[in-house]
Amino acid sequence: MIFRPQAMEFLQRWREKNVIKVVSGIRRCGKSTLLQMFRDSLLKEGVSPDNITFLNFEDMSYEELALDIHKLHAYIGQHLQTEGMNYIFLDEIQHVNGFERVVDSLYIKPNVDIYITGSNAYFMSGELATLLSGRYVELNLLPLSFAEYCSAAGAAGKSLAQNYRSYISKSSMPYTLELDSDIALMEYLRGTYSTVILKDVVARFGISDVAMLESVTAFLLDAVGNIISPRKIADTMTSMGRKIDGRTVEKYIKALTDSMLFYRAPRYDLKGKQLLDNAAKYYTADIGFRRLMSAGHRPDSGHVLENVIYLELLRRGYKVYVGKPADGEIDFVVIRGSELAYYQVSLSVLDEATLRRELAPLEKINDNYPKYLLTLDEMLPDESYGGIIRRNALEWLTE
Repeated sequence: MIFRPQAMEFLQRWREKNVIKVVSGIRRCGKSTLLQMFRDSLLKEGVSPDNITFLNFEDMSYEELALDIHKLHAYIGQHLQTEGMNYIFLDEIQHVNGFERVVDSLYIKPNVDIYITGSNAYFMSGELATLLSGRYVELNLLPLSFAEYCSAAGAAGKSLAQNYRSYISKSSMPYTLELDSDIALMEYLRGTYSTVILKDVVARFGISDVAMLESVTAFLLDAVGNIISPRKIADTMTSMGRKIDGRTVEKYIKALTDSMLFYRAPRYDLKGKQLLDNAAKYYTADIGFRRLMSAGHRPDSGHVLENVIYLELLRRGYKVYVGKPADGEIDFVVIRGSELAYYQVSLSVLDEATLRRELAPLEKINDNYPKYLLTLDEMLPDESYGGIIRRNALEWLTE
């Protein structure tokens, strides 16, 4: 099992607090394994096995319980202990129709600490807020970060640059580290992709034109890091002889982001302090899908790095926007509580013209919030340009 320090810290921080702990995320990103690791840590601390109930509803052993919430509630109730805290783990709970009634009933009992996971298509924040009435905290689990990948992949003797090349050329899905061939890797990614598309998107949203959905998916994968809109995609598809309207594209994009195959970074007007129109940037949960499905198969290393940085900012708890000053663009404006910072991402700024181009949008911001320029340049030490801190992106990713 791969240790996930940020995710484990979240579970420890909320342990035995009077809220339901929810772990959501794209399929096969490690939700079930995370709960198993947390359960094992409880056992090592001396928690009695009798005080832990762990049910995985993808296991057919619990199919009868999944089909009858009254039997499920009774089963869990029979295992509750009168002494000590009872830890209840309900994994892949979307298979239980009406699960919220069981969770709500357990929630009001004394000495019960509840943890649930589910396929993200069933755990969109709006639906979850309705089902659990705000009595929960949610961890959106992403695939492996670069730091986790380096730790798990046996990075000893390898440079950060070598590990990064492996990270972006393969996959950040945890299980892929156990695959010993590129053929097996691609087959696994294809299976994961198909499951997400068919179960979390097509079936849930009743999409009939699967081929068009996959074309839109390929477009988004090929365009990570670019400002795009549903209308732009529709026009591009139509010009290629695949007629589709903007509303249908918008529906498809909503379904793809609900499945957490993609994340949307809306544009933020720095002057007016407001979100702009529906044009946005989209980033994929795993860059391996881009290799699998991208129509152009372009390396596009700059936007790949941008994708990696975006996901890391999400892991660190930020809300992430694309900054729109009066002219130019700032890759990321990030907000966490009262914190605000600006990030510009570039493969290299060794060329003076490139350096000046990347610094220009940041230099036009007249406030004292932190400003960073992240690059893959290795030979330069961290440096400041009028308060703008240039850092090596790989060192930043692993700090």
